[in-house]
Amino acid sequence: MDILFDNTLMLAPLAGYTDLPFRSVAKQFGADITVSEMISAHALAHNNAKTLKMIKKSPLESPYSVQIAGNSIEIIERSVAVLNALEGIDIIDLNCGCPAPKVSGHGSGSSLLKDLALLSAILKTIKRNSNKRYMSAKVRIGFDQKIPLEIAKAVEDAGADFIVVHGRTKSDGYKKEKIDYESIRLMKQSLSIPLIANGEIDSFEKAKEVREYTGADGVMIGRGAIGKPWIFHQIRHNQSSVSLEVRKAVTMEHFEQMLAFRGDYGAIMFRKQLHAYSKGLAGAGEFRDRVNHIADPLQMREAIERFFCATEILELF
Repeated sequence: MDILFDNTLMLAPLAGYTDLPFRSVAKQFGADITVSEMISAHALAHNNAKTLKMIKKSPLESPYSVQIAGNSIEIIERSVAVLNALEGIDIIDLNCGCPAPKVSGHGSGSSLLKDLALLSAILKTIKRNSNKRYMSAKVRIGFDQKIPLEIAKAVEDAGADFIVVHGRTKSDGYKKEKIDYESIRLMKQSLSIPLIANGEIDSFEKAKEVREYTGADGVMIGRGAIGKPWIFHQIRHNQSSVSLEVRKAVTMEHFEQMLAFRGDYGAIMFRKQLHAYSKGLAGAGEFRDRVNHIADPLQMREAIERFFCATEILELF
């Protein structure tokens, strides 16, 4: 399917969070494009069962992007071949920004920003071998030095259909004060392909500010969507808050989808989501302590019901 890049809203890939249930909920609230959790190209090339489960998609997810990470041309070719055999994938995205040591320390993720020739070769390999409609790259603005224009040129020249830019270097980590929208603006001005801006976007006000300043064709939201997947609806409709009733309904919907996808173990995995959903509500601390000791889905469901019946909003989140 063709994507019209016009104030596009994307859900970022977040390890341990943006699984099928989370993406389904975000899609219901208006995320235009959802992205799988980052997938190891090596694991994908070897048809790892856990990895294949990670890229399963909801029927709601269209367009849908699978993000892969790797630094070997041969392994990338094999992983693309696996994805080519799967229906429902519209985009293959190359991770060129993950700062985690277990990724960048082995030459993948943000380490590719130190070797733009290799980054370009990998993108060209994906483009040449993929049968999907789009190829993209998610980048930072450098490894330890800012080289935004060089990165932009390498990605565009390699044939990417669009680029997602996180406005920090690898060395900046996730330090709030290090976010650099000026570099994103310069990249946008130099490119003829669409650019999606990413980093510290957690409200409709911030999304509007970033789009207007950078000229980006859309925004990608990651941590800003944890515990509030309704942020996409807020951005689309210029809203600053949601009711307690909506928060409860979304929490329960997400919980039920987690159980359907993960089985009973989904109750345990949902604990961290409940920590986020309860943020800013009265009694959140006690609620988190309680659910941390619940493994039974029925007991978890009852705990969620009791909490939302008794709580009130203390602060916007």
